Amino acid sequence: QVQLVESGGGLVQAGGSLRLSCAASGIILNIIEMGWYRQAPGKQRELVASITTGGSTNYEDSVKGRFTISRDNGKNTVYLQMNNLKAGDTAVYYCRVLSTLRGIDWGQGTQVTVSS
Repeated sequence: QVQLVESGGGLVQAGGSLRLSCAASGIILNIIEMGWYRQAPGKQRELVASITTGGSTNYEDSVKGRFTISRDNGKNTVYLQMNNLKAGDTAVYYCRVLSTLRGIDWGQGTQVTVSS
């Protein structure tokens, strides 16, 4: 069984920072990519940032220059440092892991609320 445990969400004022963490436990072999998605009320879930095992990153345009994704391969953990947060960043943030054997696993989500 695989479990993705997310932490670091919360309430912050606009311009503030938060750091999300997602630790994958259980039998996960051959992770290809780890990433963060978000879903705001009434909107579809969208990619925020992703990072491959080799370190290649991809960011949604609106977060470029403000968010940084990183990972610790040895700990199967992915981080999302979010700076200069805006009201439009308010959403539930989900961790996603892509592996060759299991396909896609999702975390339970963590709420990020940015007050203006």
